[in-house]
Amino acid sequence: MSPSQSTVTAALAALRDPHTGQGLVDQGSVRGIGIDGGRVAVELQLAYPARGWHEALAAEARACLEALPGVEQATVSVGSRVHAHKVQKDLTPMPEVRNIIAVASGKGGVGKSTTAVNLALALQAEGATVGVLDADIYGPSIPKMLGLDGRPDSPDGKSIEPKRNHGLQAMSIGLLIGEDTPMIWRGPMVTQALQQLLNDTRWQGLDYLVIDLPPGTGDIQLTLCQRVPVSGAVIVTTPQDIATLDARKALQMFSKVDVPVLGIVENMAVHMCSNCGHAEHVFGAGGGERMAAQYGVPLLGSLPLDIRIREQADSGVPTVAADPASPLALAYRDIARRTAARLSLQARNKAIGFPNIVISNT
Repeated sequence: MSPSQSTVTAALAALRDPHTGQGLVDQGSVRGIGIDGGRVAVELQLAYPARGWHEALAAEARACLEALPGVEQATVSVGSRVHAHKVQKDLTPMPEVRNIIAVASGKGGVGKSTTAVNLALALQAEGATVGVLDADIYGPSIPKMLGLDGRPDSPDGKSIEPKRNHGLQAMSIGLLIGEDTPMIWRGPMVTQALQQLLNDTRWQGLDYLVIDLPPGTGDIQLTLCQRVPVSGAVIVTTPQDIATLDARKALQMFSKVDVPVLGIVENMAVHMCSNCGHAEHVFGAGGGERMAAQYGVPLLGSLPLDIRIREQADSGVPTVAADPASPLALAYRDIARRTAARLSLQARNKAIGFPNIVISNT
């Protein structure tokens, strides 16, 4: 006897998405079910990029379906489609940018920029079209991390083309000034400069624009968060108490401007000695986890204190691009999937939308 559609749906409903914590049916990922005798075909579509998980999800779904009575063969296709999500009230989303993700920290020195660049590369590796905006006007580091140089082109004298490397679209004040030139600007000038970089850059069909915010929670950061249409924020911290103390301020800042915090990334969580393999928590342990529990936001992942991350960023080829199959790169990709999955749970913005569907048949 052929299985019924309700039986197949019930079986799929038991499968949970580890990145969202929801069932596949509940989160609307089951797009179609076809039954022809003992053959069952299912189409799954995730609302976030997850190329690295598609194959495992398809295999799990096939095994679940083929365990049903009457099912002789199951075929499962998995794809992703990124939607635009709501931003702060009174702000208008950018037409060529579906979602802006702000990466912030309460203090400097926690690896925020390195995390932002690798997060952008990881989102791209998962199947998204991604850009990076360096919002640290006083200390721009994105050009060096992405191996960018030279001034960007301006086809009309008013707008500028983003620089491109490793598949990312990128813009930074560091591309418009000399490497050794200090930016001796007051707050209003910095805010205006960032808005010009954001709005005058000719971004093209971005699923995500990752903004590397300057460290801190002062007037500049608050003003930027009030004027830039942000869909969600990621907080970067190290485990030590002094870092999480400042990171809490960054988290509270976003709550005051109605920007959902997607989660916390704990950087430099543990150091593994390259000689003997001894693990040592140089900056303490569990700080990010405690902070996440206190504020009811997820811990998106923990990253080690590893010299390769620093060396690869300094060389202009960050970890995800330099060694895409390494455990470090896979850790960034897992964080990227969790970040995008958390954003997919937010309300959608239906005012804009341009087609960009990634389908992978497995």
